[in-house]
Amino acid sequence: MKKVFLDVNVIFDFLIERDPFYDAIVKLISLADQTQISIVTTPLSFATTHYLISKFENKNIALKKLQNFKLLCHACTMNDLIVEKALNSQMKDFEDALQYYSAINSQCQVIVTRDGKDFKNSEIPVMTPSEFLSQRKQS
Repeated sequence: MKKVFLDVNVIFDFLIERDPFYDAIVKLISLADQTQISIVTTPLSFATTHYLISKFENKNIALKKLQNFKLLCHACTMNDLIVEKALNSQMKDFEDALQYYSAINSQCQVIVTRDGKDFKNSEIPVMTPSEFLSQRKQS
């Protein structure tokens, strides 16, 4: 089963149903619900997403949305080695570096994000939810 790493921006799109991004990410998430893929993200993504949703909705609603999302998503390990790699990486954004090395450490086959430019020189494919869905159709 393909392991798909989700970046914060697509999790946020899904949980607040943000147009025009919602349709693609909900289709991708439904693949996890049907156990066709496994989705992975970091504990940091849960914290950041909770913070962002709390700006639009109350904290209890944000927490409930994340609890439901967690039923479909595995939270990967973020450890000392990942922090060291991120601190010493050439990536411009430290948070993205943490996400990237967590995805690599978790043996994900793809990173799904709307900010692909932030993962330049990635060892694994980086694509948007729409690109991921198109690629699956072609396979």
